[in-house]
Amino acid sequence: MKRDISLYLEKWKRSHRRKPLILNGARQVGKTYSLKHFGQANYEKMAYLNFEKDEKLAQYFKNTLDSKQLIKMLSIHTDVQIEPHNTLLIFDEIQECPKALNSLKYFCEDANEYHIASAGSLLGVKTAQEKGFPVGKVNFLHLYPLNFFEFLSATNNEKLREFLEKYSSFEPIANPLHEKLIQLLKLYLFIGGMPEAVAEYANHENLKVIREIHLEILSAYERDFAKHAPSHEIMKITTVWKLIHRQLAKENKKFIFSAIRKSARGRDYEEAFQWLADAGLIHKSYYVKTPKFPLSAYANNNIFKIFLIDVGLLGAQSNLSAKTLIDGNLLFTEFKGSLTENFIAQELVARQKKLYYWASSGTAEVDFLIETDHEIYPLEVKGGNSKKKKSLLVYNKKYLPSKLIRASLMNLKHDGNISNFPLYFISFFLKSIDQEKD
Repeated sequence: MKRDISLYLEKWKRSHRRKPLILNGARQVGKTYSLKHFGQANYEKMAYLNFEKDEKLAQYFKNTLDSKQLIKMLSIHTDVQIEPHNTLLIFDEIQECPKALNSLKYFCEDANEYHIASAGSLLGVKTAQEKGFPVGKVNFLHLYPLNFFEFLSATNNEKLREFLEKYSSFEPIANPLHEKLIQLLKLYLFIGGMPEAVAEYANHENLKVIREIHLEILSAYERDFAKHAPSHEIMKITTVWKLIHRQLAKENKKFIFSAIRKSARGRDYEEAFQWLADAGLIHKSYYVKTPKFPLSAYANNNIFKIFLIDVGLLGAQSNLSAKTLIDGNLLFTEFKGSLTENFIAQELVARQKKLYYWASSGTAEVDFLIETDHEIYPLEVKGGNSKKKKSLLVYNKKYLPSKLIRASLMNLKHDGNISNFPLYFISFFLKSIDQEKD
C-alpha cells in the first residue's frame, strides 16, 4: 500500500542536506510499513531495529554515542553490513530509547553519509519528559491515517483519484462519477483510514472484520494509557477518550466539562487533553470570537472541540452499524453530522492546516476557519444536500470575506457568493488556496 509520503521519502534520500529522519504518528497508522516499503524499493540493503521488541538494543547506546562505533555494533547485531548511501538503517519505536534518539544528533554531525530513518508512536508524549531531543539535527515528518485520496488508491480506484487531481475547472463533475464518489466516501466514513482496516476492505470487503479491527485498535490505545501515561492521569485520559464521540454527537460540539461531572473544570483536565494530543489521538479545534490574523492570537484555548484521529474509529466508538451504508445518505447526518465534520478535520490536519471555528452569541456557527497568508476563509460543513446558509450569511455580513465555502453532498456549484465543494473534493478548495499563496 503506497502512501503519499513516498515522494517525500524519495526526495529525502536524494537530498544533499539530508538529516536523520523521524517519522512520527499514532500507533498503527503505517509508519513501520511505510519505512520498510521505502527501504526495499530504494536501497540495496536494509537493517531494521525495534527498540520496543528488543530491549537489549539500548545497551549499545548506553555505552557510547559515537556514530562509527554504533554502526560497527549494529552491523554485527543485525547481521547486515551497514554501508553509507546504499543501506537504510531503521530505528523503530525510537521513543523507547532516549539515547538512541539523542544519537541522531551525532549521526547528523559526524556520519551523515549513513541513511537513518526512525519511527515513533508516542514521541510527543516521551519527548515532553526527556531531555536531549536532537532539535535542528533531524528531518521530521508526521504520518496520519490514509486520507480519502489515499483510500481511493488503496481500493483500486486510482483512475478516479487521478481524475480528481487533474480536475481544474469549477464545472460540476459528471453525475455518474459524482454519485460513485459519494458512495466511496460513505465507505470511507465507515472504514476510515487506518491501514489495516483499509487493507482488509481492499482484500476481502468484510465490514464485520473491519469493525473488529477498529475495536482492537481502540483497545490497544487504551492499553497505552495504562502503560505510558502518568499514573495520576490515566483515569482522566480514559474518561475524556470515551466521551469524545458523545460530545461530537451534540448539536453544539464544544467540549462540555460538566458532562464528565458537574464540578469538572477545564484546568483539571489540561494534562489529559495534552497527553492525547501528544500521542496523536485527537485534534483540537479552537474557538475564535474575532477572525483576525493570526488566528492563533485570537483563539480561546479554553473553548474547543475535539476530533478523533480517524473517522472509522469514531464510528466504532459510537457503535455505528454497517447498515447505515445502505440507508440513503443517513451516514452523513448520523450523530448530528459528527462523522462528516471529523472527516473534514482529518483532511485539513493531513494538509497541515490548524483547526479553528467561529461562533456568534449562539445564533450562528461556522465549522472551520481556514487561514492562508492573506485571507481567512469560513468553511461550513453539511452532512446532506442542505442549502441552509444562515451561519455563512451571518459571518459574511460581519466580516465580508472574499469567499464563503460550503462542503456538502452537492456537486461543484456557485450559490451567489458561496462556493460549494463536494465533501470528497475539499482538497480541490485547499489546493486552490495554496496556489493563490504561491
